Amino acid sequence: MNDHSSPSAPSRAIVIGAGLGGLSAAMRLGAKGYEVTLLDRLDRAGGRGSSLSRNGHRFDLGPTIVTVPQVFRQLWAECGRDFDAEVDLRPVDPYYEIRWRDGSTFRVRQDDDAMIEEVRRLSPGDVEGYKRFLKDSEERYQFGFEGLGRRPMNKLRDLIREIPGFVRLRADRSVFGHAKSRVRDERLRMALSFHPLFIGGDPTHVTSMYILVSHLEKEFGVHYAMGGVQAMADAMVRVIEDQGGSVEQGVEVDEILTKQGRATGIRTAEGQVMEADVVVSNADPGHTYSHLLRRTERKRWTNRRLDRSRWSMGLFVWYFGTRGTRGMWRDVGHHTILNGPRYTGLLHDIFMRKHLAEDMSVYLHRPSVTDPTVAPEGDDTFYALSPVPNLHGKDAVDWQAMGETYRQNLARVLEKHLIPGFEDHLSASEFFTPDTFQSRYLSPHGAGFSLEPRIFQSAWFRPHNISEEVENLYLVGAGTHPGAGIPSVVTSSEVLTKLVPDAPRPLARDLRLAAE
Repeated sequence: MNDHSSPSAPSRAIVIGAGLGGLSAAMRLGAKGYEVTLLDRLDRAGGRGSSLSRNGHRFDLGPTIVTVPQVFRQLWAECGRDFDAEVDLRPVDPYYEIRWRDGSTFRVRQDDDAMIEEVRRLSPGDVEGYKRFLKDSEERYQFGFEGLGRRPMNKLRDLIREIPGFVRLRADRSVFGHAKSRVRDERLRMALSFHPLFIGGDPTHVTSMYILVSHLEKEFGVHYAMGGVQAMADAMVRVIEDQGGSVEQGVEVDEILTKQGRATGIRTAEGQVMEADVVVSNADPGHTYSHLLRRTERKRWTNRRLDRSRWSMGLFVWYFGTRGTRGMWRDVGHHTILNGPRYTGLLHDIFMRKHLAEDMSVYLHRPSVTDPTVAPEGDDTFYALSPVPNLHGKDAVDWQAMGETYRQNLARVLEKHLIPGFEDHLSASEFFTPDTFQSRYLSPHGAGFSLEPRIFQSAWFRPHNISEEVENLYLVGAGTHPGAGIPSVVTSSEVLTKLVPDAPRPLARDLRLAAE
């Protein structure tokens, strides 16, 4: 433990959770002169972006694509490093293919002319509306991502200052509502509005500000990190350790310690106490406030307030490998989205009714077409993800009873519409349900992406990056500002650095160098 009375002792920061938010926060705090200790309960860094290996297959557990790689390049540069020298990003083209049950398809690419032709092929009368939608998307990107998303929103005046922009850009309209106002074809409305599902939001209720994702994809492309997001997380660990920090896996933080309303350190589940000058939580804000600060009086984020909040949907994710199939299903690329027979009706079942419907939509990830290291030679690695209700409410799905049944239903959908015969080649299989998200990631109600990003749960209304309850406590990750999704999670640590002062004392290693 540091002797904080010594003028030569380094300023110490503790970061709870090694998700991409916690890892990027640790990197940035190290660059600001802090001696950083990052604690995580899992066996691998990356949080929901970590991986597991089964029978020679490596499975990305969560995010699979990287957009806006510039946020990583900036992060590495702030640490005096070159991101592209340490992480191998590969562009994916097409980004993904959307399929409908009637056999129609829509391939999303970066090239403008190619996209116009895709729209014209699907719905010739919607070309001009599509162009307008892209302009709308760019406006919201400049306002929402480059503006709001990269600066603190912890003061009410920060929000009030932005109200004219919200009004001008029709933040009251939903993403689906905005797509509906621009194009007529129901398939194209889906293709332009489904993106909030990637950050846990209902497209029919989430503010239209989130159409900015269409511009992100078009402007910066969609990329895959060779080795998966796990490789990125491992590279971040190396930066932290090179800075003199440490990353300790298999350590669960049970409580944030406070004294006179100020965070002073943490206590682990095994009872170890660690003091710190700065405490950062990358745990879900719901867990941070309801459990880690359970002995602390809270005024805003009380248990009652958290319970009344709207949480993102749950996820059913089936990870499976197939033997000897690398040359099969040549029409199935890296990312495929298979729509169910319903769109808005299924969304209503998932988010509003909390009803596990018989029909489903599926996102199929096949990284082996880009990265041969994810599977044994000649084999394939997949994951199939289906949005499902979270566990909030008295009528939550009993996944102990329904998990295998849902997996079998998912297998039938894949067999019929995407990869016929795949079950004859299975070589690895494991699935996660909302129960898994609750137990593995300590995610409230098994939510896949923390609080749902509705307008009154975004920006100032979201848990702040600097805690409203306890001094000297900071929050990063999907549940705080600016929200979920890899770019936003990493940007939350950029916001953090504008709130945390530089370390007042140099790192111990710098003192040793000076002495030499």
